[in-house]
Amino acid sequence: MSGLLALLDDVVALTKVAAATLDDAAAQAVKVGAKTAGVVVDDAAVTPRYVTGLAAQRELPIVGKIAVGSLRNKFVFLLPIALLLSVYLPQAITPLLMIGGLYLAYEGFEKVMHWVSHEKPPTIVSVAGGLDAQALEDQRVAGAIRTDFILSAEIMAIALANITAPDLVTKGLVLATVALLVTVAVYGAVALIVKADDLGVALARRDGAISGPIGRGLVHGMPPFLQVLSVIGTLAMLWVGGGILVHGLAEYGISEPEHWIHALSEGVRTALPFARDAFAWLAGAFGAAIVGLIAGAATAAIFKIASAPFAKAQA
Repeated sequence: MSGLLALLDDVVALTKVAAATLDDAAAQAVKVGAKTAGVVVDDAAVTPRYVTGLAAQRELPIVGKIAVGSLRNKFVFLLPIALLLSVYLPQAITPLLMIGGLYLAYEGFEKVMHWVSHEKPPTIVSVAGGLDAQALEDQRVAGAIRTDFILSAEIMAIALANITAPDLVTKGLVLATVALLVTVAVYGAVALIVKADDLGVALARRDGAISGPIGRGLVHGMPPFLQVLSVIGTLAMLWVGGGILVHGLAEYGISEPEHWIHALSEGVRTALPFARDAFAWLAGAFGAAIVGLIAGAATAAIFKIASAPFAKAQA
């Protein structure tokens, strides 16, 4: 009897530990997930272009395929790599984050240059003529999953860098929770975005007193909404990329950019009589975006110089 009671005590103790671990993981997942918001916005802004021009009835299945690929990226590849790095090579996390920050800054800079030059950014096209519908769909899905891998790697790296739990189990639970929540949020939003115009057409055809105006508003409002979303995604890339680089440089003893952004944020907070915290945050995000824009321009220049000999050889 005493053995059974001891076993029950052990079970209760383990249950309490597991519950505490889950609570800690959930709390940290919410906190860490907020740090990835910029990349999440960009992910949601980028993905809809992969279903543009395809049959309407295939839009949701394609989004579903990309979402499954995104989960595979995160759980099969990135989560184990992140945990291994945290155990065996934690000093590599900051450099990897900074490389990802440079990539985001470069992509953001390239999009800004398209705006300035009034050029249309490259569209998703088939690399070979005469592709049938299924081959084109497979090509689009594969391209979207490759893009997702890069953005997912950045999300997981940011999450890993912000987890405070020392034990591997909690780290794994936090990363898994963030990965699942981010994927559901991003591709749920993408599904709503790509089908909003179809919903608008259906409501407009009913032409009710309420459904008609709402439907026409959706039909006419989605193109400008997608443009605004693209702008927000670009700004998020510059802000997140610049912020990652600023914090990374500070860890290596170069703290001037971080001090400058902090001074800018505090100056705005002091100067304004209302909504100080919101505007101070915007000022800090603006400062980080400026750093991202400069870093992206430098990366683009270096890439252009480095690739020039290869371009001449192919000419």
